Amino acid sequence: MDLSDFLPFRDEMVKVYHCLTNNATHTSEKPVFNELKVRRYACPIDDVADVITNKIEGWVGWDMKNQKTAVGGMKTIRAEVSSFALLGMKIDVAFGLIEETDINGRKITTVNAKAHTRIDSRGDLGESRRMIRMLLVALDFELRPQIIHEDEYVHRSIDPKNSNDAFRQLFDENTTLEHRSSTPKAKTIELKKPSKQAIEFKSSKNSGETVKAPASPQAVPAATNGAQPIAPDSNAEEVKKPAKPKITVISLKKNS
Repeated sequence: MDLSDFLPFRDEMVKVYHCLTNNATHTSEKPVFNELKVRRYACPIDDVADVITNKIEGWVGWDMKNQKTAVGGMKTIRAEVSSFALLGMKIDVAFGLIEETDINGRKITTVNAKAHTRIDSRGDLGESRRMIRMLLVALDFELRPQIIHEDEYVHRSIDPKNSNDAFRQLFDENTTLEHRSSTPKAKTIELKKPSKQAIEFKSSKNSGETVKAPASPQAVPAATNGAQPIAPDSNAEEVKKPAKPKITVISLKKNS
């Protein structure tokens, strides 16, 4: 026995943990929630499928997606539910039905279910579980005289363990619900080195010659930020040297 079994309200804490950390739910033989236990009915598979489809088509917020028979005789029914508690968030629900014959030659139909909430978080506050419970409870009410409990099924089934394992594997392979990651992958940003730019300017002595010089390190970031680098004006006038002053020599003539 585990020491955690002695903790008060242990089952309630486990249920709260599942509601806050999971957005997908499925039925099983030993579930955390009793309402998620696998259902079995002493009737043909078509009778159970008719009850499920009638409920889906008649309930508000439930939309029938498809119904088909897979390999192995399993019948799958898919539906889409709009959650009022999650402000219209969509929940994908799938039901798997398989029929077998017991030792007395009578039909037994086993029902499995799974649901997944399209929400961008890890928990859905138990909405996926409530959708499955809603239909399974309605199914129990409609087929209450044909309900088969676990002990009765063990005595009536030819090979209960292998039948359960085979049905679970077949159900998981044929009813894979669309799973969307809660956190989208971040896009990688590539940083490219700025290319060197050449600045053209003309010397004052030889205006016809053009000299190219690499851009200074301070000018490269300015160009990458959207600003244009400052270059000297190529049309600037050449600086002229001042002319030398003219000196006039005046000679005086002597009179003879």
